[in-house]
Amino acid sequence: MGPLQGITIIELAGIGPGPFCGMMLSDMGAEVIRIDRAGDAARSKPTGDTPPPPDVLGRGRRSIGVDLKSPAGVETVLTMIEQADGLIEGFRPGVTERLGLGPDNCLARNPRLIYGRMTGWGQDGPYARAAGHDINYIALAGALEPIGRRGEAPVPPLNLVGDFGGGGMMLAFGMVCGLLEVRRSGRGQVIDAAMVDGAATLVNFIRGLKATGFWGPERGTNMLDTGAHFYDVYQCADGTYVSIGSIEPQFYAELLRLSGLTEDELGPQMAAERWPEMKEKVAAVFRTKTRQEWCDIMEHSDVCFAPVLTMEEATEHPHNRHRGTFVEVAGLTQAGPSPRFSRTTAEVQGPPAHPGQHTDEVLGRFGFDADAVSALRAGGAVA
Repeated sequence: MGPLQGITIIELAGIGPGPFCGMMLSDMGAEVIRIDRAGDAARSKPTGDTPPPPDVLGRGRRSIGVDLKSPAGVETVLTMIEQADGLIEGFRPGVTERLGLGPDNCLARNPRLIYGRMTGWGQDGPYARAAGHDINYIALAGALEPIGRRGEAPVPPLNLVGDFGGGGMMLAFGMVCGLLEVRRSGRGQVIDAAMVDGAATLVNFIRGLKATGFWGPERGTNMLDTGAHFYDVYQCADGTYVSIGSIEPQFYAELLRLSGLTEDELGPQMAAERWPEMKEKVAAVFRTKTRQEWCDIMEHSDVCFAPVLTMEEATEHPHNRHRGTFVEVAGLTQAGPSPRFSRTTAEVQGPPAHPGQHTDEVLGRFGFDADAVSALRAGGAVA
């Protein structure tokens, strides 16, 4: 019953941001059909007792195995595209064109199609055809350089900023925008989602702070980059950590009150030249108690406080349990759909599929009869 119920998306199988986009669309109710390689499908051969793959990003869609180097395989996908609302692909620029599944081919068969393209560098530009990964895209976007502590090298924030925040999520947003616009115009279009563009967009807030003079050039010396003593993580007596974000004066006053510190000891909150020494004093206080002891003191206050949890601990925290933030699908705990809707409830449509697991079922749904499916399989176009 998700808000995208009735929308059909064809996903050309890939890694990272493309599957993340497919997961988001599926979670919101879209029917997402993943086109896996025929070779992967032929090797898979799951039985009734075979558990689903542990690939959380692959949840909620059916899989068909197709040989995209076979003319009959390409024609099969084009026939499916005629009945779809959108397509997402994450190949390098020019690959789908060489396969016969580029935007021109697909829009000729379905003029209302929203064709989503996920790349690191974008479809054009000097870097467009070069290999890369998240760390490279966020580096070029100016998103990596500011992240890190004073006097230390930049720290890659996992692959959250490029692959997912600036990549898959931006593509999902673009797909939904395209799906809305086609209702007005009746014309499909191509979505060029580049991780370097998306990561750059995520940094716009910091660019604004720099323009006002509120953000200095040295990494790890600003309010939000671990420069400030009131916005950082601190180690506790048991080796675990807590997070503090006491920016506003009233929240900072609570931090001082509940930690036992005073402004006379530390100095004025916004005296940035004294932040390093203030941080040492705050750190010394947090090392005197365990994380749980600090939780007992600061949880549910206005300090702007939370314990730094492991992924396993996060699933058991009372707040997350109350919200139902995490769900279990086929025995694997994972975050459920987000955001929440008051009426069109989003839900995980099922566990990840093995490559080609639903080939016959999916082809039948797109109008291929048993004889046609047998002929495609005999010719190696599908598996």
